[in-house]
Amino acid sequence: MDLSDLLKLYAEGHRDFANADLSGADLSGITLSGVNLSGAKLMGANLSRTVLIKSDLSRANLNWANLSFAKMSAARLGDADLTKANLQGAVMEKAKLPRAKLSGANLNSANLRGANLREANLSGASLQRTNLREANLSGVNLNWANLYEARLSSALLSGSSLNGVKFTRAFLKDVDLNGADLQGINFSEARLGGSNLESANLVGADFSDARLYQANLTAADLRGANLTRASLEQANLTWINLSQANLCQANLTNAILKGANLDGADLTDAILPPEI
Repeated sequence: MDLSDLLKLYAEGHRDFANADLSGADLSGITLSGVNLSGAKLMGANLSRTVLIKSDLSRANLNWANLSFAKMSAARLGDADLTKANLQGAVMEKAKLPRAKLSGANLNSANLRGANLREANLSGASLQRTNLREANLSGVNLNWANLYEARLSSALLSGSSLNGVKFTRAFLKDVDLNGADLQGINFSEARLGGSNLESANLVGADFSDARLYQANLTAADLRGANLTRASLEQANLTWINLSQANLCQANLTNAILKGANLDGADLTDAILPPEI
């Protein structure tokens, strides 16, 4: 089936184009809402600004496809191959992408609020300024992904792989990272108010200028971490390990430090609770 046939059939009311071969086709700006393109071949296709709201693209091959600024709210992309795809500015609110392959994809400024990305592969993906609020990212591979200024408030991250991920200036309010392995991760200038980092491995992590107001860091391991100018007001730091950490100019007003290990920590100009 070529593109002209598909458009003719769509205009006649047909919506089932499962397994169609549209590799390299130019579908930019076309409205295809509610279509079934499951299993379709769309490698290298141009779908920029295409309207695919509530469409089914599950198992579709979208390798290297251009989906920039496409409208795909509530679309189904489970098990789809979007490796190296361009999804910059795409609107994908409440889209379903379980197990989707998105390694190396460009998702900068995309809107994935409330999307289901369970067990998706986002390794090496660029997610700068991406909206992932309330998204399901459980079991997701985010190794070496760039989430600069990404919005992840209330996102689900249980069981996710976060090696080498960049959370610089990211919004992580109320995120649960209990027991997560976050060694050496860059959280500089991130906003983590109310987040749960209990028992997390944060050895050598960078929290410089980060905001951790009322965060739960109970029994977290922050040996050698950089917390320069970090805001830790009212944070729960019970039994935390801050040995050799840099807390210069950090604000720990009303923080709970019962049983905290501060051996060798640099507390120069830090604002500490009265009991310290």
